Amino acid sequence: MANFTIADLKALREQLGTGMVDTKKALEEADGDVEKATEILRLKGAKGNAKRADRSTSEGLIVAREQDGAVTLIELACETDFVAKNERFIALADKVADAVAAVKADSVEAALAAQAGDKNVETVISEEAAIIGEKVELRQVRTVTGDKVEVYLHRTSKDLPPQIGVVVAYSGDDAETARSIAQHISFANPSYLSREDVPADAVEKEREIVTEISRNEGKPEAALPKIVEGRVSAFIKQVALLEQDYAKDNKLSVAQVAKDAGITVTDFARFKVGA
Repeated sequence: MANFTIADLKALREQLGTGMVDTKKALEEADGDVEKATEILRLKGAKGNAKRADRSTSEGLIVAREQDGAVTLIELACETDFVAKNERFIALADKVADAVAAVKADSVEAALAAQAGDKNVETVISEEAAIIGEKVELRQVRTVTGDKVEVYLHRTSKDLPPQIGVVVAYSGDDAETARSIAQHISFANPSYLSREDVPADAVEKEREIVTEISRNEGKPEAALPKIVEGRVSAFIKQVALLEQDYAKDNKLSVAQVAKDAGITVTDFARFKVGA
């Protein structure tokens, strides 16, 4: 008879985020010794990391860390929502975020090289993935600096950790409006800050597309330039934050809302799990 209870099995599974069958087998092999079972699962998981390399990671969480006037945003991804809400995975994300924020990393490569205790982040993630039993990857990293910063984290489901994270850098004194703009960004998903930031090649590509669409719709050739420019302007309004209609009052642009509040938005970042 196995020297452990169902409660022991459940507790270890919840602690590690491992599967029911693997956890039960490990406890049986360890004769109920939790520490030994954990080591068995870790060794088994290490062998499985390579096999999981090609799996997709569509779940996970977003973590933000503010330090010395900068906010570092990370997306730590996993395979299932069961692991995404597991305490061990959340603790791993916190540890990674602390290490990455300490060096203000602004790329995944720099973040993976950051030290987390006596190991680098890449090693810490790999070792924890071996225990958890799923592919785990640091998918996005961005550090935003500014005179002031505001963070908004959004849960798309009440039983999951934050799935969308936004950081807004700004100057001025109206933190409430800056946070409201961060909430707008979480919903509207702009790609650029201002009209001037939209790359010329992206604008030209859009112009080519809407020109072809307009011709296929049978629009008069003489009217094409005006129609095309109108559609290009609509494209820019869609992708540039300051040009967008404000989510809480579509009669105002984000730029006008910021101006009325006496703030200037200087940068932003938005991450969404799986996006």
